Amino acid sequence: MANLKEVRLRIESVKSTQQITSAMKMVYAAKFRKTQSSILKLRPYSAKLTEILQNVVSADTENIALAHERPVVHSLLIVVTSNKGLCGSFNSAVIKAAVAHIESHYAKAHQEGKLSIITIGKKATEYFTKRKYNVIDSLDELLDHLSFNATVPFSEQLMTEFISKKYDNIEIIYNRLKNAATQILTIEPFLPIKIETQAQTTTKADYIFEPEKQTILENLIPQTLKTQVYKILLDSLASEHGARMTAMSKATDNAQELLKDLKISYNKARQAAITNEIIEIVSGANAL
Repeated sequence: MANLKEVRLRIESVKSTQQITSAMKMVYAAKFRKTQSSILKLRPYSAKLTEILQNVVSADTENIALAHERPVVHSLLIVVTSNKGLCGSFNSAVIKAAVAHIESHYAKAHQEGKLSIITIGKKATEYFTKRKYNVIDSLDELLDHLSFNATVPFSEQLMTEFISKKYDNIEIIYNRLKNAATQILTIEPFLPIKIETQAQTTTKADYIFEPEKQTILENLIPQTLKTQVYKILLDSLASEHGARMTAMSKATDNAQELLKDLKISYNKARQAAITNEIIEIVSGANAL
């Protein structure tokens, strides 16, 4: 059995850790509520924007460069994680899914150097860079001060590179928020945009266009894609805060359980020490 000093030191250490995890839990609970509110407000706007786009475009995609489907030779995969750890399986789940997706869909392209990866989040950057994947860019700073305006240049870059045929398709892997304790791993096609046909669309709106339809599309499609990128990153950030809040909550609870066990061990060690002292005193008295 450990002596009193060792148990006492462990108790103090666990108490210090518990104070840290409890403080982190409160900090990320506040951040989670803020980002959760933002993503819940953004989702209906993004969904309605996509619905309008589907209704306006209908099945006519010949004049829409961002909707052109072509044989896939060069692909771009965007992997979104966090910049920090201590958030449970949040990062590892995305990385494992990305590796599995590459092996199942892009194994040949990866071997031939025709698969490019852009990482957003230091955890993904570290993983894929160390393992010699073709990481062409890392945009970890986007998550530090996330805003719509900060993501616009990146969205425009993706659209430009797709139109110039640098990439034939672009996909994004990230965690989508369900609630604080649950994140949904998502592999979302970004380009080419998927336009539902009239048969797939349940309702068809009858719009009056002002100005002409093509001018509206030239503005509507880029705006929809920019909103989609921002929504994905905000979803991932909200999921990260929720995962970290949950992880810190569990760590705090575990520390409390550990403290109970350590206090029991301390009391047993103390009782044993007192019993030994009594035995020594009685033995000494009997010897005299």
